[in-house]
Amino acid sequence: MFKRLFWVSVGVTIGVIGVTKAQAYVRAHTPEPARTFVFGDQQPIDAAFTVETVKHLVQDFTQHRRAREQQLIAQYSDQRARQ
Repeated sequence: MFKRLFWVSVGVTIGVIGVTKAQAYVRAHTPEPARTFVFGDQQPIDAAFTVETVKHLVQDFTQHRRAREQQLIAQYSDQRARQ
C-alpha cells in the first residue's frame, strides 16, 4: 500500500514538473501573438501558476473520482437489490 502511494505521488510530482517545464519551453519559443492567444495575459511562470495547475489537477481528479464512486454505488446497489 505504501509503495503504491509513494509511486503514485512520485508520478504526480513528475507530471506536474513536466507540464510546468513544457509550458515554460513553449512560452519561451513561441512568438508573442501566438503566446498571448494560447496562454492569455499570464506571461511569466511563477509559483502561483504552478499552484493553480496543481489545484486544477486535484479538482479534476476529485470530480472524476466522485463520478466513478456514484457509478459504482449505483451498480452495486442494483446487484444487491436483485439478490
